[in-house]
Amino acid sequence: MDTAVAAPPASVPVTLRKLYFVRFAFAAVWAALLFATADTLGPLGTTLLLVYPLFDVAAAIVDVRSAKANGGPAAPLYANIAISSLTVLALALAATSGIPAVLRVWGAWAVTAGIVQLVAGAVRRRLGGQWPMIVSGAISTLAGISFVTQAGADDPSLGSLAGYAFLGGVFFLASAVRLTRGTRDRSA
Repeated sequence: MDTAVAAPPASVPVTLRKLYFVRFAFAAVWAALLFATADTLGPLGTTLLLVYPLFDVAAAIVDVRSAKANGGPAAPLYANIAISSLTVLALALAATSGIPAVLRVWGAWAVTAGIVQLVAGAVRRRLGGQWPMIVSGAISTLAGISFVTQAGADDPSLGSLAGYAFLGGVFFLASAVRLTRGTRDRSA
């Protein structure tokens, strides 16, 4: 059996590992900042809301470049770029209407991006370290539904978005650690 045919290029896991570590760090810092401003939708909170999907777009672009350079699947990543770009615009509009509108838009994004992340993780299983991404995508989909539900609450807050982002970051960290182990195993 020729295992070299099934093995992914070494640079893919290395690139993903680095990207996932950066995504974890960003999510942790972003969540802390948003949590501190979660009860109001002022300029800082609005800026944070727009920065998160913009960062997602940037990370997906880095991911696409790596995937294309190594012959990997890029279609789910392109879908993610489109969805997150549209989300930035939708959040900018929703922020002018208040927290419930923001929760609805974020919820729709979490559902669609979660499905895309689940698909991308499933397609990339051979790279290793993707089960946390698959689980995270499923959780994101469910969380998105809860955000839409929270929008109808008496006193909605953006605090749940901070928790969602931090948990997503933890899943990126778990994938990065798994990819680190996989890279070491392949080089041994």
